[in-house]
Amino acid sequence: MKADGRLGVRDVFILSLNDMKRGESGVIKEILGGHGFARRLESMNIRVGKNITKVSAMFRRGPVTVQADHTRLALGFGMAGRIIVEVKR
Repeated sequence: MKADGRLGVRDVFILSLNDMKRGESGVIKEILGGHGFARRLESMNIRVGKNITKVSAMFRRGPVTVQADHTRLALGFGMAGRIIVEVKR
């Protein structure tokens, strides 16, 4: 039982990829951007409803490495900030 009396209930957070912690996983809920941006991400197997894990990130505004299925990709800081993920902690 948690300190607030709930039994095993996890909190759900809506974050951008930039705000996730290393090793954290979640489900992509929204992609903020135009049709071209969404198509570019889809070509890299990143789409709404997909499970994604943040593998690493550089300090400050560097690239963000993510894993979707068995593929690891490096995304720019700006691209990662426009991918909205639902994370359970």
